[in-house]
Amino acid sequence: MPDEFRELTQLIERLHRRFLDVLRTELDRLDIHDINPVQCLLLSNIGREEINVRNLMDRGYYQGSNASYNIKKLVEVGYLEQKRSPRDRRSTLLKVSDRGLKLIERVRDLEARQAKAIGNLTQDGSIVGALKLMRRIERYWDDYIEGRA
Repeated sequence: MPDEFRELTQLIERLHRRFLDVLRTELDRLDIHDINPVQCLLLSNIGREEINVRNLMDRGYYQGSNASYNIKKLVEVGYLEQKRSPRDRRSTLLKVSDRGLKLIERVRDLEARQAKAIGNLTQDGSIVGALKLMRRIERYWDDYIEGRA
């Protein structure tokens, strides 16, 4: 069982890297060369929300220095808008620009195509079971980090 668990955690990491490769391929197909796959994923994770940088990092997607660098680049190339919060001038709010929203729509189309293709491969519903397992692992790890497990 420990060997399978170790393999599972390694697979999670590889799948993340492979998905970034998928995004890189799609960006190339769309002839978009001013952002990288990590930045594309960051835009997708923000979506239509207006979010402060702290909340974005609290979601667990990004480390501080990586997020700061990628946010700066996305603002520079016009995919992301950044402004000071009216309630707390120390806080910065992020919003995906119209240009970024168009890219997100293309990423959503890619995800829909991929979900359909993968769904056809998993007619037994195993993708749903895998998702439930991943959520349970995430909750357990959150509990472990917080000292509840």
